[in-house]
Amino acid sequence: MHSGLSRARRTRDSPFWISGFGGAQWVATEALSGSRSTHLRVDEEFELGLQRVLESETVWLACFAGIVDWVREFYSTTGSWWARADARLGERDWRRVGLLREHAGGEPKRVLELGSGYGTTAVATAKAGHEVTAVEISDRADHLGDFADDVRPGSLTVHKADFFEVDLPGSFDVVCYWNGFGVGTDADQRRLLTRIAAEWLRPGGLALVDVFNPLVWARWDGDEEHKLPDVAAGYDHELWQRTAFDPVTCTAIDTWWEAANPERKISQALRCYTPADLSLLLAGTGLALTGITVGDRAFPPAPHPGLRALLQEHHEYLAVLRPLPRRPLADNDVRLRGEVGRDGGR
Repeated sequence: MHSGLSRARRTRDSPFWISGFGGAQWVATEALSGSRSTHLRVDEEFELGLQRVLESETVWLACFAGIVDWVREFYSTTGSWWARADARLGERDWRRVGLLREHAGGEPKRVLELGSGYGTTAVATAKAGHEVTAVEISDRADHLGDFADDVRPGSLTVHKADFFEVDLPGSFDVVCYWNGFGVGTDADQRRLLTRIAAEWLRPGGLALVDVFNPLVWARWDGDEEHKLPDVAAGYDHELWQRTAFDPVTCTAIDTWWEAANPERKISQALRCYTPADLSLLLAGTGLALTGITVGDRAFPPAPHPGLRALLQEHHEYLAVLRPLPRRPLADNDVRLRGEVGRDGGR
């Protein structure tokens, strides 16, 4: 759920998923021929583990050189299923604006939203007085015109692009990645986190990143749900959903298909992190975990034995990330750099 998308994310109290993002490096699609074919491997061991999880289904695993192709296909397809219901401002969007105000203060900010999906939260953020740049790779971005007519001119810019590749002018007070962190391999995620710290965040800025909680996703392993249409609410499709969890790679595998087209299944893999694992992932990226919000409660990233909100209740938590102070170069570092350059870069 990589490259700047808003992904379909699950809320257990909802009969359907809501826009957010998810991530992986492959898409599983039922082959019409019934045969299996494995394309370019991005991470052989990761793919192998997912194959084992999904071996009960007849699937065709197609791995891409990057994540862009699977992301665009998965979220454009699911986005078309749910656009009539979800491409509108709702309570979730205003709650996110409240989290932004809680962590960054009430003054207008320059905000970058990665994986903006239909753009509902970006619009709500712009309406709250902020200057927003949003990045979304899938066709969900095409629905923005349905509900953004009254946004103040100049307060919202949307790029339909891959957020690993997009070139954005200037820097930002806040970078938001709502409901979508967990894209591809750990190396992919470190690359994105490093870009946030080195290219996008202003000094003193912060990043607000939703992270999938493995403790709850693991409890959903083996769940299968039949989702009937609710035309009045905007859900026109009859769908099936199956969830699996790989305890070795700490990855949730989520598979969807239309009841009328069961031979074609699409899946996403969502890498999950505990706060402790996230802190380890951040090493070397220039960012540090300074706080977490679970539901309506905020905590420091310190031990919390028996914390029911993470153990049983919430499938994701909000990580508050801040840039580490940049160490000034010492005199001997400057001298060494000059010597390396004169010697031809050894």
